[in-house]
Amino acid sequence: MTEHVNTGFERGTDGPKVILAGVDGSESSMRAAAYAAGLARRQNALLALVYVQPVMPAGASLGAPVADTTGEIAEGLVADIREAAERLKGIYEVRWQFHTFRGDPYAGLVSAAEQLTADAVVVGASEQAGHRIVGSVAIRLVKAGRWPVTVVP
Repeated sequence: MTEHVNTGFERGTDGPKVILAGVDGSESSMRAAAYAAGLARRQNALLALVYVQPVMPAGASLGAPVADTTGEIAEGLVADIREAAERLKGIYEVRWQFHTFRGDPYAGLVSAAEQLTADAVVVGASEQAGHRIVGSVAIRLVKAGRWPVTVVP
């Protein structure tokens, strides 16, 4: 009889160590961040909040300073998250980090999950009507089949 010895690390078997939440300032993404914070607290995991800064093709912005605008969104999100974290400090402690990646939301979240070795991904449901029919970032993440994905309405 051969004894099986598990020598490799299997992601997520002892509960998540890193929970990634995608945030973009929408109400559903902020609910997803709050949900992920609760998971992180209960699992004693690190909460990685990720904002994917859109990259506009040259000339597409017609002279509007898109990078400045998305940078301001990221700064605003960090400020909102810090404020929420301060309010909750006395209630419970959650270890968290904020990261900004560039690209389209799906590719940015995949890159973030890989680089941060996420065990689970939490995202808000798309609030764009067309996404409900065609498919959202959440559906693409689920189809990738690489992490447990929680979609928060």
